[in-house]
Amino acid sequence: MAHLHFTAWLRDQVPDAPLRAEGDTVGAVLAAAFTQVPHIRGYLLDDQGRLRKHVCIFADGRRLLRDAALSQQVGPESKVYVMQALSGG
Repeated sequence: MAHLHFTAWLRDQVPDAPLRAEGDTVGAVLAAAFTQVPHIRGYLLDDQGRLRKHVCIFADGRRLLRDAALSQQVGPESKVYVMQALSGG
């Protein structure tokens, strides 16, 4: 099972972080996590099931492009980090 870590901005919502979740893609790992803590789905995904604009995901040390993040392949020992993307100048 992949290790799913959340940064402090979601720590109040996911107090038992990191979570362990099964799946062969980031999207599948998140879907498994949503069964454990369903209320975080709305923080991470929009109503179309896409990653929200200000969510950034790293998997196995690589920053994933937002549009491709959910389809990124992961293994059973992968480490997936979910954090708030920062913007501005």
